[in-house]
Amino acid sequence: MEQLPAHTSSASVDAREVHYYDKLAQQWWDDKGPFWPLHRLNRLRLAYIKRKVCKHFGLSIDADRPLQGLTVLDVGCGGGILAESMAGLGARVLGIDVVEKNIAVARQHAEHSGHGVNYQLSTIESLAKGDLQFDVVLNMEVVEHVIDLQGFMTASVKLLKPGGMMFVATINRTALAWLIAIVGAEYVLRWMPKGTHRWGLFRRPDEITNLLAVNGVMVNEITGVGVNPLRKDMFLTRLTSINYMLTATHALPLRC
Repeated sequence: MEQLPAHTSSASVDAREVHYYDKLAQQWWDDKGPFWPLHRLNRLRLAYIKRKVCKHFGLSIDADRPLQGLTVLDVGCGGGILAESMAGLGARVLGIDVVEKNIAVARQHAEHSGHGVNYQLSTIESLAKGDLQFDVVLNMEVVEHVIDLQGFMTASVKLLKPGGMMFVATINRTALAWLIAIVGAEYVLRWMPKGTHRWGLFRRPDEITNLLAVNGVMVNEITGVGVNPLRKDMFLTRLTSINYMLTATHALPLRC
């Protein structure tokens, strides 16, 4: 993949979010550190993504590298946890993030792991100004950290090939989500550092669905993600009022 300009100034970027994750960057790959929930979640979401992508593109899920030949964009890749996992399935992966230290950590880890992931310091809006498009676009645990959701989703769609798939995972903007994801996870159980999330930036499924629909991308499925607080396990559930993941497909030509 071509090298991309390191632009990180955008209407969707929240300076407070960048500063917060900049301080935590070195802890991304510690599965017992502040990002342990993300490591647990990654196992669940990777199996989900693999199953959906293989079905959509007619690939063998039992192959050693079932996503061989597909291009994947991981938006807000952080330290590269999901990006490396997708590369391990055979995909050609570009991971972008607006936090420079995250990109440095991701590149360093990829060198040691041997996964050929391309990481770039870039906003999604800057990337969308070019000609790149991807078979799969991953917006996993990122839309709750951006300000201009409409601009962010528009750029995401521009980067998706017609017939491609987009995945979005985030936290619903409900009272229950505030109670569980912020009060419970950050203040009571202390599973995550205080300040990780802000309820005002949580996104309802209908908000995401509508922004995708106006750009010709149709949501196929929405599933909830549950957590067992005793075993710290994560699982798929019909309950979408806290965490949820959705899959969508780009069926229409991009508008000029």
